[in-house]
Amino acid sequence: MACNLASSRTEPCKDSVGGLQAVYFINYNETASFGTENADGEITSLGSSTTVYKYDLKGTSTYTETVNTSRENGTTAFTQEVVLNLKKLTNAMTKELKVLAYGRPRVIVHTNAGDALLVGRRFGADVTAGTISTGAALGDLYGYSITLTGLEPLPAAFLSGSTTTNPFAGITGSITTAANQVV
Repeated sequence: MACNLASSRTEPCKDSVGGLQAVYFINYNETASFGTENADGEITSLGSSTTVYKYDLKGTSTYTETVNTSRENGTTAFTQEVVLNLKKLTNAMTKELKVLAYGRPRVIVHTNAGDALLVGRRFGADVTAGTISTGAALGDLYGYSITLTGLEPLPAAFLSGSTTTNPFAGITGSITTAANQVV
């Protein structure tokens, strides 16, 4: 693998927006080669048939990816962190949070800009922190704050053809959004 740069970058237009509109969880399985990608490294397929579990978001949920490089060890890894703030405590969601914490799902982060990124592609993402909170004042969060962390050898891959209305617009294969809703 060559370590030489292959392209330049110009200053982009100021037409981007931040924030997340949804995350989609995919139950982890031991398939190390999850997803198919094109020559540009974008995901074009998640498999022949994939079930996703959608969590709608509004507000302060975030996605951050940190590059961790060690010159001494000759290693580079990417820490992928999704922080979800989910309003309203319910028994059903508390039970779902327990299952989420026990597992290590793959996560698709769908941004307000229309991009979709696959977090935990190879190793899955773990719940590494979380709170169940009633707040103190009437306007405080009555809900959940959950942090999922993936540690991967490559940055999160973009899903090909994603749009603001459909993160799976460019994906081949069958994507089924689970019908059962946790409220």
